[in-house]
Amino acid sequence: MTPNDSSLHDRAEGAGRKGRRYEALSVGQLSKRSGVPISTLHFYEAQGLLEGWRTAANHRRYWRASLRRLALIRVAQRAGVPLREIREQLSALPHEEVASAEDWARLAENWRAGLTERIERLTRLRDEMESCIGCGCLSVSRCPLRNPGDALGAQGPGARLLDPAGEDAEDPRDD
Repeated sequence: MTPNDSSLHDRAEGAGRKGRRYEALSVGQLSKRSGVPISTLHFYEAQGLLEGWRTAANHRRYWRASLRRLALIRVAQRAGVPLREIREQLSALPHEEVASAEDWARLAENWRAGLTERIERLTRLRDEMESCIGCGCLSVSRCPLRNPGDALGAQGPGARLLDPAGEDAEDPRDD
């Protein structure tokens, strides 16, 4: 269904699944209720995170359920989840009505491993940040992530010991 599909407008005030009513909000109402700037709402819509449509008078409308989606988007972003992953997960949820408890449970399960990995990576960064962040600069004499002779530089760019892409790197301390 495209955002300009007239059936969206027809359903906006009709009954939804399980007898729930669809309710439409203007872009200003959605912004005020969610605390998300209008420009960000338009960005999220362009990214496929929100679904809206235009009325016959060319006014922008969004589903009331978008409030819940926006809350999830903002929380996921704060947790470091990329918009691409958020969009992938939200694509399975209905736009026009609030997702069910089963929908949210499935989404949470899908994100669990990724969030655990992020937490572990951030914990390593926090615990080792005082001495070194693993950049290979050798500017700190007592670095728990020391890199003698820039051995990790041969394995590629970036923080090889803290970056998930570099987790399989051989730690020069193991020699």
